[in-house]
Amino acid sequence: MRKTRVRLRDVADKTGFSANTVSLALRESPRIPEATRTLIQKAAADLDYTPNRIAQSLVSQESMTVGLVLTDIRNPILTQVAQEIARGLSEHGYATLFATSDNTMAREIEAIQTFRQRQVDGILIYPTDHRDIDHVRLLRERGYPVVSLVADREKAIDTVSVDEHLGAWKATRHLLEIGRRRIAFLDSAAPLGNTEKQDGYMQALAESPISPDPELRLAVPGHGIEDGFRATASLWARGLRPDAIIATTDSVALGVQRWCEAAGLAIPDDVAIAGFDDIEFARLSSVPISTVAYPVGQIADTAIGRLVELMQAAGPLPAPAEHLLDPRLIVRQSTAGADVAEPD
Repeated sequence: MRKTRVRLRDVADKTGFSANTVSLALRESPRIPEATRTLIQKAAADLDYTPNRIAQSLVSQESMTVGLVLTDIRNPILTQVAQEIARGLSEHGYATLFATSDNTMAREIEAIQTFRQRQVDGILIYPTDHRDIDHVRLLRERGYPVVSLVADREKAIDTVSVDEHLGAWKATRHLLEIGRRRIAFLDSAAPLGNTEKQDGYMQALAESPISPDPELRLAVPGHGIEDGFRATASLWARGLRPDAIIATTDSVALGVQRWCEAAGLAIPDDVAIAGFDDIEFARLSSVPISTVAYPVGQIADTAIGRLVELMQAAGPLPAPAEHLLDPRLIVRQSTAGADVAEPD
């Protein structure tokens, strides 16, 4: 049988105090003497009483929850972000509800609707398609606190993100500066419209004497190691043989490295490899991988700060703000050989 829920009234009946006094005591109100608070709190614990947040939210119009929509929970960098966001929101008194869109628009919209039905106070989101976020913009237009963790070209919503265009430019420029001329680009986000990294790559090539080779730009179906392995095999099967490869995630870059090692290619002498995110496995791989770091802590802290500001705003929401963080290129042995120090 389903256990009967203990109510505030049950604690009041057990202790002989009014429901209002019990409520204040359980909220540590200094208006209630310490001895009384202790007695009431012990009675509540004995009865296994937990506050009814739904009832409280009806009164306060706050659920003290935030929804976080991820694209892929298997992506290690997003898992780190989710952990930091949950920890940071907890410090502000908010619980975090999680959902993943699995990189599908239908599931993303469903997740947003579910969060709103559950009366979350605000939403943080990694949109599936960076070019198709009208449904997110609509939330903002209706006064709903929402922060996107990717940039919005129209600047119509609050965003906190890394400048991925600049990050890809820095990585490509680095490879050009060390003499690489056939630089492949494995884009694991291309089918979904994340063009910022590809645009940065193309800009760096356009600023150099190198003519871009469209065949060296390859859309990769996923973000994993196996995706990078298969994509690299495809490049060599087609006879393209790049002397450098940029992968849009470190996980894909690890797959590139694995294939090159299996094929007997020396890294970086035969093929230089660069990735994005700065995950632990990339730092500690057999040949540490150069990468454009994703500042997990800074992203989480900035996004939380802005969302809390929106959720606690009195009256209309302030104008949308863009927080675009400068990316840091970390040069390791996969591009610079033994000339660099051990992994940081």
